[in-house]
Amino acid sequence: MPDERRPRRDLTRFVLPEIGQLVETGDRWEPVQLRDPLGRQVEPATEYFKELMAADCSPLTPRSYGMDLLRWWRYLWAFEIAWDRATREDARDFTLWMKLADKPVRVHWRHRGKNPDETPVPPVSARPAPGTPNPVTGKPTIGTKYAPATRAHFETVLRMFYDFHLELGTGSLLVNPFPLHRARRSAWTNAHHNPERGFWKQHTGLYRPKIPKRIPRRIPDEKYTEVFAGLRSHRDRALLAFWVATGARAEELLTATQGRADVGQQTVGVIRKGTRNYQDLPATPDAFVWLRLYQEEAWRKGVPRGRSQALWWTLRRPWRPLEYDAARMMFTRANGLLGANWTLHDLRHTATSLMLDDPNLAPVYVQKILGHKYLSTLDIYNRPTTDDVIAAGLAHHARQERMRSNPPPAPPAPAYNAESLNILFGGPDQ
Repeated sequence: MPDERRPRRDLTRFVLPEIGQLVETGDRWEPVQLRDPLGRQVEPATEYFKELMAADCSPLTPRSYGMDLLRWWRYLWAFEIAWDRATREDARDFTLWMKLADKPVRVHWRHRGKNPDETPVPPVSARPAPGTPNPVTGKPTIGTKYAPATRAHFETVLRMFYDFHLELGTGSLLVNPFPLHRARRSAWTNAHHNPERGFWKQHTGLYRPKIPKRIPRRIPDEKYTEVFAGLRSHRDRALLAFWVATGARAEELLTATQGRADVGQQTVGVIRKGTRNYQDLPATPDAFVWLRLYQEEAWRKGVPRGRSQALWWTLRRPWRPLEYDAARMMFTRANGLLGANWTLHDLRHTATSLMLDDPNLAPVYVQKILGHKYLSTLDIYNRPTTDDVIAAGLAHHARQERMRSNPPPAPPAPAYNAESLNILFGGPDQ
């Protein structure tokens, strides 16, 4: 029942304030900290981050979850709501705001403190409308609203966060403001479930949105050649060649060391994202040629050399191992020459499609190279892309047009069999 003492909030004009911050500490025991506007740690979030690290999650998991917690805490700070006094109505209102309102527009650090009228803005003709398909790739551009995947991730993180503190009995928390779907509450759920049918809304949050199924995007060969030609250094060419050859995730390849690049075996060793296991991945000779050109150039400039040193470095002093954000911006600049919006993860999809197109490479080997747990994960590549559907439809129309312009000859007219008539009525030989 809604709390009548709490006034109704009008969120139609609400703007999420940029207060508080998520700080990366560099400490393995506590990789991130959520801090309030006064710079103090938010203890409930700190305890939850420790739980994630103890559960053998990746160090990137607390950062990902922390961004959702920061978004929720900013909402609570704006309305002066204690985290353990948040109600279901609070969760419902903020979830609805994330669905309908525009995302906050962050000002670039180069433009902060300047007059907005003096800030250079690209011409409208050069910028596709938010959310519209890119004319080169067909992928939708980033929209003004929160994506369904972002809202689903937020709901899951907050529901797990409150479940964790409910089990501990932290503060005055009594109920989880992010409940499960109504059909999931009963202990007798699925008691009469038909085993031939799938489970409906299994462990689904009440406010969790529906996420559309994504279709992997493959970079066509001719477009990949144009992107490759737009790169500025041997390092970037080597990176792109290895990503497409190995199918490794961007972060996995960026954290490789020089000793893991085995030219003789034509493999590069990476640490897998989920299992944290070491795995050697096969690569092409061209990738190692570009790698050697990059290393010779980098070592002459003074880049650290050694088997335990990082494989990829920045191009300018001070020398630092190349991080994901810098690699992403490099690929974005190369995309900008074509007006495309491919991502680094699309290179992994491209590598997978190339391997699956080879009839002599069994899918089970592709699964192992990609590091997937189940072979069924490759089923997403059986879904036709938009380009495939359009090409098939146009080919159908072309065949129909050819049939109309060159119709096949008419079949011969039906006639009675002469032998059958002679037997039935008696012929000249009877």
